[in-house]
Amino acid sequence: MRQLLDDVLSGHRLTEAEAVSLLKVRDRRIWEIAAAADAVRERKVGNVVTYVRNQNLHITNICKNICGFCGFGKPKGAEGTYLFGKEEIQAQVALARERKVTEICMLSGVHPDFTLETYEAMIGWVRAMMPEADIHTASPDEVAWAAARSGVSEAEALERLRKAGLGTLQGTGAEILVDEVRRVICPRKVDTHTWERIIRLAHGMGIRSTATIMYGSAERCEDRIAHLGILRRIQDDTGGFTELVPLSYLHENTPLYTAGITSAGATGREDLLLFAVARLFLDNFDHIQISWGKVGVKLAELGLCAGGDDLGGTMFCDAVSVDAGAEGADYLDPATMRRIAEDLGRELRQRTTTYGRA
Repeated sequence: MRQLLDDVLSGHRLTEAEAVSLLKVRDRRIWEIAAAADAVRERKVGNVVTYVRNQNLHITNICKNICGFCGFGKPKGAEGTYLFGKEEIQAQVALARERKVTEICMLSGVHPDFTLETYEAMIGWVRAMMPEADIHTASPDEVAWAAARSGVSEAEALERLRKAGLGTLQGTGAEILVDEVRRVICPRKVDTHTWERIIRLAHGMGIRSTATIMYGSAERCEDRIAHLGILRRIQDDTGGFTELVPLSYLHENTPLYTAGITSAGATGREDLLLFAVARLFLDNFDHIQISWGKVGVKLAELGLCAGGDDLGGTMFCDAVSVDAGAEGADYLDPATMRRIAEDLGRELRQRTTTYGRA
């Protein structure tokens, strides 16, 4: 393993089999892998920890998918559902403007009645109030659904969303890009091929996106690396991903866990190794985000020692994580981020959605 890490630091590109072997390490060699990843991080981005001043904007918890790993989405007509209209959405945008955010992250269930016109209208309401903000929204699953509902091509849907005000695409809905796993955890979402096709289409149109992986539910180490392999190949071809966002499965209030189908999410070892191996494997990514809302602030700081360089966003609210069982996942003050960065001897820097200086 030490020879493999030395080879990677000298320019060797990890194979999928080699990456799987690193993910399976269970002894003190974890720290050697983390140290190698940290060295690669320093070469790539220096001693900087970045964050974006953003706000999540929740629209509805009504969803056609009802994924087993999710405690947020509810079927139409169920108790406790909500759907915000123009007035409620713009009230949230007004708060974002007061908070001087630079990114509005529109989060929603995939409402079965939403069409492309619905998404255009909602994006337009946000853009009218904050034309300067990056509107970060629309996963590939939402693009596919909106296009099909309105009878247009996915390319036309993306172009119309961009014209309405879309800035960057959410690389969410990826979960694990292995169809055998998807049939267990998110059977109503688009399949792997469709997710990849829409991401490649968006990148080809000049629309950048995040890349995500939701790990710790029903997948194996081999599946995690197969997923990262797809992301690496896309990035080789398009260069359109801004960062990788690893999302540790929050299990407490989810149907998969309560039914006994999955375990209680990833362990701390698995979290750290996912961050580190992703940094080593994804040699064409500059940025690895550590999602403090998923792993907690203290483990997030350790993640910054294992290849991570970004703390994500301020968010201000994250109903998806909170409903799944996370505590304190709604807001992280930049003052706390600065304390974390300075504790590691690094500089905290505010960024834009696409990693320019804010």
